[in-house]
This record gives sequence, C-alpha cells and structure tokens, in this order.
Amino acid sequence: MALKLRYLPTARQVLTLTAFVGLFVALTLPNRLVWISPQAFVFLPLEFMVIGLLLLVPGRAGDLCRWVLTVLLGLAVLLRGSDLVTHEIFARPFNLVFDSNLLADGSRLLTGVLGDFAALAVGLMLAVAAGLLCWLAYVTLRRIQHCLRKAPRLAGAVLVTLLLVGISLDMSGWRRTGTFAWDQLVLHGQQTVFSVRDIRQFAAIVNEDEWTGRSGAGLFGRLQGKDVYIVFAESYGRALLEREPFADSVRATLSQAQSSLAADGVHMRSAFLTAPTVGGLSWLAHASALSGAWIDSETRYQSLVISQRATLNRLFRDAGWRTVAAMPAISLVWPEGGYYGYDKIYDAHNFGYQGLPFNWVTMPDQYVWSALHERERGDGIRRPVMAELALISSHAPWTPVAQLLPWEQVGDGRAFDIQAQSGLSPEEVWADVDSIRDHYRQSIEYMLQTLVSYVQEYGDEDLVVMVLGDHPAAPFITGDSEDKQVPVHLLAHDAAVIEAVADWQWQPGLLPDDDAPVWRMDRLRDQFIEAFSNRQQEGLQ
Repeated sequence: MALKLRYLPTARQVLTLTAFVGLFVALTLPNRLVWISPQAFVFLPLEFMVIGLLLLVPGRAGDLCRWVLTVLLGLAVLLRGSDLVTHEIFARPFNLVFDSNLLADGSRLLTGVLGDFAALAVGLMLAVAAGLLCWLAYVTLRRIQHCLRKAPRLAGAVLVTLLLVGISLDMSGWRRTGTFAWDQLVLHGQQTVFSVRDIRQFAAIVNEDEWTGRSGAGLFGRLQGKDVYIVFAESYGRALLEREPFADSVRATLSQAQSSLAADGVHMRSAFLTAPTVGGLSWLAHASALSGAWIDSETRYQSLVISQRATLNRLFRDAGWRTVAAMPAISLVWPEGGYYGYDKIYDAHNFGYQGLPFNWVTMPDQYVWSALHERERGDGIRRPVMAELALISSHAPWTPVAQLLPWEQVGDGRAFDIQAQSGLSPEEVWADVDSIRDHYRQSIEYMLQTLVSYVQEYGDEDLVVMVLGDHPAAPFITGDSEDKQVPVHLLAHDAAVIEAVADWQWQPGLLPDDDAPVWRMDRLRDQFIEAFSNRQQEGLQ
C-alpha cells in the first residue's frame, strides 16, 4: 500500500504532462498529411493560453467554459482529421454540407473491396474513435483545469505573459505563432455558410439555360447519321501523362495507340479538362460535362437532376438520335437517370453479363464495349445512337487487371471468369503504395488498349468517339495534390468531324502537351453543340 502511494504522485504528474502535450498537439496538428513533420510542431499556438485563462474562471462559469471548450476542441480535431482524409482522396478540405454523403459512399466502396463484415467493422471503429476523441478532449481539459487551479495567480500571470509575447511575435510577422486551430475552425464555419448560400443560388439559376425548350431542328446537323459515343474513363487523370511511375509507360501506350489508329485512317485531337472532383464522385463530372453547369458537390447535383436544364443526351434525343447509357457500375435503383434523357439504360443487372465480377468492378471494359455494340450498333435499319459510357475497369481496387480477348470470344462474359479469379487480392495490392500505383497504371493501359481495339475492330465513317477522364485518382495515388485535370480525346474516321472543331485548337494525336488547351468541364456541352450544329438553322453565333 505504501509503495502504491509512493508512486501515485508520479502517475498524476505524467497524466498532467500528457494532458498539456495532448492539448498542444491538438492545437498544432496540420490538416494535410504532407505538412506533418517535427517542424510543424515548432509553433506557439495562441489558443493554448486563451484556453488556459478560460479554464481559470472560477465556479460554475469555469465548468461551463470547460464544456464549451470540449465541444470546440473535439470538433476542431475531428474536422482536421476529416481534412487529412479528404485532402488525400479529393484534394480539398472536408465540407460539412457537401460531404455528408461520403459516409454512405465510403461504406459501399469498402463493402465492394473488403466485404460486408469488414465495412461494418471499419464503420464501428470510426464511430468509436470519434466518441473516444471527444471523451479525451473532456478529460484533457479537466486535468489541465485542475492543475491550473492549484496556483491560479501564478498560472494566470504565466499565461498572460506568454499570450502577450505570442501576440507580439505574431504581429511582428514571425510565422511560428498564431491561431491555426481557431482559424481552421472559423474557415469550416465560413465554408458551411457559403455552401448553404451556394445551394440556394445554384437552385435559383440552374434553369437559366438557352438550350432548355429548344427544338431539335438543326441540332448536331454535322453529325447526321453518325453514332456518337461520350466515354468517361474512370480515374484517367493528367498526372498519368506527366508523373512517374506512370508517365513513361502510359505515354508509350498512347503513342502506340496513336500510330495504330492513324494507320487505320482515324483522325484524333486531344486537350485537357478541369474536373469538378478528384479521387471519386464520378457522377459530378458526368453531370458537369453533359449539363453545361459546374457540378462540384452532391447538393448541386441534386438540384440539377430536379431541374429542367437540357443535357447533351436529351438534346441528341430531341434531334433524332436514340440515346443510351452504358452504366456497369449502377447496381442499385438510379432515379437520377431519368433526368438525362436516355431511351435505354444498361446497368449491372440488365446488360447480359454472365461472368464473374472483378471485385468492385461488375464487368470489364471490353464487355461493355462489346455488349453495347451488339445491342445498339448491329446490322439493320436503325436510328443513329448517342451513347454515354462509364468505363470502370480502372476503378479501385485495381485488381485483378483485365486482359483483352479476341472480340469474337467475349460473348456473355463468362470467358473472363479465369481473369476475374486471378491476380492479387485487394488486401495484398493495397498493402503497399507502389503496388497500388502499378495496378492503377495497368488498369488505365487496359482501358486505353480496349478503346483502341474497339475502334479498330468496329470503327467506321459513322462512328465518333469522345473519351475523357472523369477525374484524377486520389492524390496519395498520383502523388499530386493539386492536379484536377484530365485528358480528353476526340476520334473519328471522318475528317469533317475534326474540321468542325478546328476552333477548339485541340492538338493532333493522343498526347497533348503543356500548350494544349485546358477547359473547365462544364464548357464541353456548349462547345460541342456549337461545333456540330447547323448554325444558320439554330441561329448560333
């Protein structure tokens, strides 16, 4: 018993020291992984002294201060923790309004990659971690308050002195002091207010569209009789052309594709687009490109799909095309699909695929191309087709990587079963970032090779294909936290199609360089309409 009492003061001192260190770390922790280093914690947070002074307030007022500070501290750390994740995946801070759906999206992705039990376990761990963090904030502040109140005058004098020194250093321009934690909390609050305003403003203007209600007469007259494919390639970002360990191999694949297609008489033009999202939320990119509106959040997307704004798909339908969507990733009810104006939606359940899934990927890209061709471009008299394809073989977890088959062997997809059961497991691939990047690169090259093979096998004077990335992969995959650009390619056998877009100044071939035009993705719809419509009939300038 005596031994226990002897060591008890030491344990209390350790707990007190831990509380002070914990508060210091909570106030100085960066909100981006690349900023976390020993140097990042060489910082004098002014909030440290302010919190100490508030905890010195006596009586019930002091207890109330502790509870309020617990909420603010817990919220600040949770938001910065969320920022760490969203910066790595989406290259932006967490948004309290727009990102509320990420939990459901993340759960679906984890279920596809790791299974139901693992996804549930991760969800429970996150909930427990959040609760534990708030509890630790309360315990930490209570311990610090108890310590400071033992010598309130001395503690107050030291805190006031440190605060004045810190303010003086901050005003003099010294960058190692300031209110980082408070500033980040304020920024999140301002962002929340701005987001709510943005929702209201966008809802008010989304229907202001010159093409809504236009008849189809004159639209896309320069494409009459042609099948038009708008192809979104999953995670196909500019970094693949410019950063290692991707650039050499991907550029070689594009160079070979360019040579092969040119030899077959295919004309090509390429540029870059700025995507509204990074690392995920592909439907925001689809919506931006096809509606001509900047859709960079789930709330904007929901406002769009209940609006009357005309999509490129709907305008093609009004002009006489049959409009279809090849959406192999759609495995649940998709009521938003009605907004776009499709005559037919092929999804994971009605596309005829009888093979095994490639983990999260329901069917390989080659099957998507083959099945769509068989159903919509087969022999016989028919209307021209405008198709939107969402290719998903380059979607995480990037294993197993599919391989091209002879087109006549594709059939109902069972020919892919051996491939679907080969390769490393997602857990093995994702155990190492180099392995992740290698499989990602291979999946992108498969996507490109499949595209080229299809155009060579089935392309003709009546086929026009535009391929664009939906968004770059997550920054921790690409190694570039600032990149939001994706390549875009236009392919056609008919030289008149390429002549129609001469004003775009896109570069010849499939390898755009640093001088290639960069458009925001929502510009694509109107540029497409103007380039391929009969200007005199539509009154286009």
